Amino acid sequence: MKIAVLGGGNGSYAAAADFAEGGHEVRWWRRDRESFADVAAAGGITLTDHKGSRPVAVVPTDDLAAAVKGAELIVAPTPAFAQESIAARLAPILEDGQVIYLPPGTFGSYIMMKRIREAGSTADIAIAETGTLPWLTRKQGPLEVRVTTRASRLPTGVLPARHTDRAIAVIAAAFPASIEPVEDALSGALMNAGPIIHPPLILMNAGPIEHFERWDIHNEGTQPAIRRTHTALDNERIAIREALGYRAPHFPLADHYETSDWMYGNLAHDKLVGSGDWHETLDLKTHRYMLEDVGMGLAFLVSVGDWAGIPCPVAAGLLAIAGAVAERDFRTEGRTMERLGLAGESREGLQAMLREGL
Repeated sequence: MKIAVLGGGNGSYAAAADFAEGGHEVRWWRRDRESFADVAAAGGITLTDHKGSRPVAVVPTDDLAAAVKGAELIVAPTPAFAQESIAARLAPILEDGQVIYLPPGTFGSYIMMKRIREAGSTADIAIAETGTLPWLTRKQGPLEVRVTTRASRLPTGVLPARHTDRAIAVIAAAFPASIEPVEDALSGALMNAGPIIHPPLILMNAGPIEHFERWDIHNEGTQPAIRRTHTALDNERIAIREALGYRAPHFPLADHYETSDWMYGNLAHDKLVGSGDWHETLDLKTHRYMLEDVGMGLAFLVSVGDWAGIPCPVAAGLLAIAGAVAERDFRTEGRTMERLGLAGESREGLQAMLREGL
């Protein structure tokens, strides 16, 4: 299958390597040619996982049209704040039948589709999003990516939902994990684990993070008080899902720590800690955990709770504290139903849009 991979972060490196090793025709795009100079010169990257290290040939390009042309699947494991600009670049070159996959999305499926339509594209596409990055992974420099483990279950919602069967079939052809369809793109967005796991970990560890040069929020930072906060926050997410009529399984975060039922399967947390790759320096004003998981994901969760009439005191409290720590007003500047223009939409109207498309 022809697959376009967009971006140059941890997830994009893992995606390009896995898809190429899996026999797919991969075109890997990044807007900055210089950032790919080492990869282009080497003719690929090194993939390291439980099987060891080996080279994987993959061709990078800064020509987005060439990367996307003829691709059945476009995978964009980029930060949520890059989605709108990528959508604007994609709009004039998309083709009927293509599927864009956002792992995860933070309701980026709606934002990208809206931007694509506003740019004049009428291509009959589908945009899907899931609850987590399909790889626990970290780059080890410009020529190597290390994958600690891969997702075994990926709950995925599609916009428009009427294209779910077709889109899921395309995505499943690229991922050995179980791609589990959920009702629609908002259901997929409300599976996003980042806004549940990361805000308590960075905010309740803010002192050690700023004191020590490096700190592992998943090892030293995952203490019982934080786990209890995770559970309370996740219960609010699940309450919103249930109020909107979305069915179980809701993939409670507790399963990540306690069972083999979560998205990464058995012992994922232990593998994550054991790798040492998350013993890192975190700037609480600029790190993705703050700007994306709080400013995009947690702000979105709070706003959906307000729209659905579901109290979210833990989420709202963490959002307020994060704003103080980062010196930002995430409730007004973050990704919210108000800023998306959906706060005044009825449930029936939103459901129709999610089913039929913009």
